[in-house]
Amino acid sequence: MTLPPHPSPLPLAGDGYPAAGGVARRPVGGAESVRANRAWWDAAAPAYLDEHGSDLGDADFLWCPEGLREADARLLGDVAGRRVLEIGCGSAPCARWLRTAGADVVALDLSGGMLARAAELNRATGIAVPLLQADAGALPLADASVDVACSAFGGLPFVADVEGALREVTRVLRPGGRFVASVNHPMRWPFPDSPDPEDLRIVSSYFDRTPYVETDDAGRTVYVEHHRTVGDWVRAVVGAGLVLEDLVEPKWTPGRTENWGQWSPERGALVPGTLVLVCRRP
Repeated sequence: MTLPPHPSPLPLAGDGYPAAGGVARRPVGGAESVRANRAWWDAAAPAYLDEHGSDLGDADFLWCPEGLREADARLLGDVAGRRVLEIGCGSAPCARWLRTAGADVVALDLSGGMLARAAELNRATGIAVPLLQADAGALPLADASVDVACSAFGGLPFVADVEGALREVTRVLRPGGRFVASVNHPMRWPFPDSPDPEDLRIVSSYFDRTPYVETDDAGRTVYVEHHRTVGDWVRAVVGAGLVLEDLVEPKWTPGRTENWGQWSPERGALVPGTLVLVCRRP
């Protein structure tokens, strides 16, 4: 997919994130999702990294707000000497960590704002990784060109056609290649977006796949998030030609006190917040 023209900058709220004039649930197609989320992440990048940058690190691989790190989990296996693609890299701390582990890395993101920060951190750390701006649904890489692909909350929750995006992953992986992705756990969908365990009450249907949409005061779509059930994710992975080897639901890391949106130690002790898909191309 060719990236649509960049929309005009979004107005910011007092917390530095794009201001939402309205919230809705309605169908959203691929081009609208790409346009909205590209603009949202461009505008939100400074505030997001101010809030979470110290937790993400400059060269560290954090899979999820629960605190699971690749250095401990080893979900990707030995990456030394492997060609690795990170999808939805943000400021690219995971890619830089992979580079220090000996991988040949390419880091990709939809947001120019995030990639600008990634370039700054490449220079600041002295760990240079190539950066690509592209949509996860149209990977600008040759067939069978990477050994490993990964995505830590990067791209997949915001893609309208996730089956198409996963087919792209299958296409660029070499036979036997590994793909691991962390996404919002589908159990988050029916609950309020709050870290307080007192708010664990069902407010919508787990089975309602209608996307969550934020609009600005002019009614423009500025943010889109797509919901899939656990079964949807399994079918999408298998339908894309991948083999699903594991589904990981990380527990909250003992001693971790970081709150991240609706993720919190108190809530993390009760319900899962992240689903990690561990796959390979046959």
